[in-house]
Amino acid sequence: MSLTAEELSLFHRQGFLVKPGLYSAADLKPLQDALSEIIDQGARDLYAEGMLANAHADKPFGRRLSSIYLENKEVGEEITRRVMGKGGGGYNGPAMLQTIRHAPLLSCIESLIGPNIVGSSVYRIRPKLPGWDRGEVPWHQDAGYTLAHCDRHLIITCWVPLVDATLENGCLHVIPTVHKTGILRHYTGGHAGFLEVPREELPTVEPVPVPMKAGDALLLTNLTPHASFENRTDQVRWSIDLRYQSADAPNNVDEDPASYTPERDPVTMACYPPEADFVIRDQNDPAREIHSADQFQRLRQRYESTRPNTPGRGWTPLQER
Repeated sequence: MSLTAEELSLFHRQGFLVKPGLYSAADLKPLQDALSEIIDQGARDLYAEGMLANAHADKPFGRRLSSIYLENKEVGEEITRRVMGKGGGGYNGPAMLQTIRHAPLLSCIESLIGPNIVGSSVYRIRPKLPGWDRGEVPWHQDAGYTLAHCDRHLIITCWVPLVDATLENGCLHVIPTVHKTGILRHYTGGHAGFLEVPREELPTVEPVPVPMKAGDALLLTNLTPHASFENRTDQVRWSIDLRYQSADAPNNVDEDPASYTPERDPVTMACYPPEADFVIRDQNDPAREIHSADQFQRLRQRYESTRPNTPGRGWTPLQER
């Protein structure tokens, strides 16, 4: 499943690439089941508290959370928070590590950044609820969220829909070729509180919608502008985004969260200090690789409990532009 020369050329030229069928239905099922268990427990808890008239236990993955949300928006959002956790990468169980370490995907990643691969801390679970304001993510580059000294490094975002992503339920839109121009000006306090590059400030390149089947993988550079818009269906558009970087890029592998103090020079820091990076492949020292789900959870939780200080990039609020 490594990328062909033609695919590599397309990725570097356009700033994105769709790799169809990278995950089979069987590959996705453990993660879908794990997320379903979180939803089930939340629904049962809130049903017992009298906040739901129906736990919607008969609904399949893709419909259960949306059915709950359409009955009671407050309850639907509470269960969504349980799924996403702090920042959006809440679930850190075995199925998530298995999904991150998926061998066909890692072969593609190796084609782009080489054999020594670090799992960038910022993986996210994305349940886009029907009509949910916070499910819409405005135009941005992922580099807008990382420290400035990392802009010169290629950090790959791999966006994988767990159900079919369509124009109706809010597939991603990307702006091709703009990654070559570097970082754009972002503003804080954009739509739903996200960082945002207002549409009128983006380069005049036509955005491209990217509908995908469940299990396809969209590979993006950290400088590729992208966004997703309203889910106009009655189902949840489930997706995950995973991030990978070369071991040569700044990371916090083997660092103590307490070392991130206001006095520390930002150029010595990981690209995104608040969460734990982890070694996926190390040709010289395979013992550093994270294969154990328990080890993965401990790494994630150690940073989540501390939440190291992150210096800002100097982005100004949207209303002050």
